[in-house]
Amino acid sequence: MKQAGKAAGFLIAVMIVVVLGASLVITYPNEYKLIRQFGEIIRVVDTPGVSLKIPFVQTSSSVPKELQIYDIPKSDVITKDKKSMIADAFVLWKISDPVLFTRHLNGQVAQAQSRISASVFSSMKSVISNMDQAEIIENRNGKLALDISSNIGSSLDEYGIQVLAVETKSLDMPDDNKQAVYDRMISERNNIAASYTAQGNSSAQKIKNDTTKEVSVMKSGAQAEAEKIKAEGEAQYMQILSNAYNDASKADFYNFVRSLDAAKSSLKNGNNTLILDKSSPITQIFYGY
Repeated sequence: MKQAGKAAGFLIAVMIVVVLGASLVITYPNEYKLIRQFGEIIRVVDTPGVSLKIPFVQTSSSVPKELQIYDIPKSDVITKDKKSMIADAFVLWKISDPVLFTRHLNGQVAQAQSRISASVFSSMKSVISNMDQAEIIENRNGKLALDISSNIGSSLDEYGIQVLAVETKSLDMPDDNKQAVYDRMISERNNIAASYTAQGNSSAQKIKNDTTKEVSVMKSGAQAEAEKIKAEGEAQYMQILSNAYNDASKADFYNFVRSLDAAKSSLKNGNNTLILDKSSPITQIFYGY
């Protein structure tokens, strides 16, 4: 009896442990817990911690809650100008509605990636087909990715999937026509540079012509002003001489100075001899006549 009681107690303890284990739901931060009853999802646990469910009647399963990264296989796309390009991109996505995700995709990440790949490729094909190859190359690190993400829109909402970003790792041309495209782009940029240079030279020549005209006008004005000042100076000079000769006390001195100046002017080119007639005004000054 005593051993039978111990066995029954042990069995009861085991059953309690089993029932308790079947009742506990442990939810981690990186997952959603789906509680099912007879196969139907009746509750979603998205808070980390321990919760309870009805043992043997309700079951639990997990779907990822963290951000997912999916590397899309490389694919060929055709641009607006009918050029072939090779697109290599990856997607940042997450499960926004675990119930829809489970109902439509059986909670399988692989199925979700297949849907994402098809949607992203369709969006990429649509965006790139409306852009020329040169425009795509210019925008492949910014605007292009935003346009592709925006074009996906809400197409994956029904699967409980939210696409956060589509980033292009590379978007390049096939090797057989890559160099030809680069050469054409370089030629176009050189033409643009030549146009800017021509415009700059034209503007520089206009500025030069305007400056030359302004300088010419300024020089003409300065020369006219100089002639005016010179005429005024000569007039003052003549007035001073006239005043001097009108004064008898100074007239003799000015005559003497002017005679010396005249004699000095005649002694040039090494000629140190001055021959004067006795009747010359200069001779009369020297002899004191």
